[in-house]
Amino acid sequence: MKSIALFFLLILSFSSCKKAEADLDMKVSAIKLPPKEASAGNALYDKADLNAPAKETPQSIEQKIIKEGSLRFQTNDLTATYNQIQNAAKSHNATIQNDTEGKDYESVFRKLIIRVPSKNFDLFLKDISKGVAYFDNKEISSQDVTAEFIDIDARLKAKKVLENRYLELLKKANKVTEMLEIEKQLSSIREEIEAKEGQLNYMQNRVSFSTITVEFYKSIAEESGVTASYGMKIWTAIKSGFNSMSSLFINLLSIWPFIIILFAIGYFIRKRFKTKKI
Repeated sequence: MKSIALFFLLILSFSSCKKAEADLDMKVSAIKLPPKEASAGNALYDKADLNAPAKETPQSIEQKIIKEGSLRFQTNDLTATYNQIQNAAKSHNATIQNDTEGKDYESVFRKLIIRVPSKNFDLFLKDISKGVAYFDNKEISSQDVTAEFIDIDARLKAKKVLENRYLELLKKANKVTEMLEIEKQLSSIREEIEAKEGQLNYMQNRVSFSTITVEFYKSIAEESGVTASYGMKIWTAIKSGFNSMSSLFINLLSIWPFIIILFAIGYFIRKRFKTKKI
């Protein structure tokens, strides 16, 4: 009888525990957990990823190209060719920096050094080349200085940041020795800044304005004839011989101490031989 009562008591306690666990599970499931909050760092990171512009690629960097050209050709009329180049320069905002005229034994020539905006480089070349049958010489070159320009610009910005730091230190300095040392460093930094700025300005000027050297000539053999041409060559040869003699004489003057020494040695040797013969 006691064992039966004990058995029913165990069953009753077991069922009570099951019911308590079920109630506990229902209460837990009824509680709504708050949504997982994104951290401030993650939020900022996500926002930065969405709104940040794409990284600048090498293709998006403005290229710095230095263009230069050199032309040499023959013409039948120096004045007409010069006027054509001058009109082309006015049309394309170019400037004639140097104008040289000359004459040798077979031609009369004119040489111009022109600065033209780089954007008008090709059009200017096309205009001044009109009417030219062929070029004795035509050289067009392009030099990419983008990397060098970026490097100098970055160094310049770094020097300016360093200058601002020294200025802040100068405001906080209390001792005269500290002030003098900071001003010394500032002076050195400012010299470097001015040098970098000068390099950038010079490079930018060469990038913005291209340099073109144009030399055109007219043969004078047609007008003077063969006799005049040969006569000019003979006269040139005579002048060349005279110049060679002058150069030889000047060289002899420059070594006169050695000549005197040689004469003295020769004199003593000759005198010694005469003494032996006697």
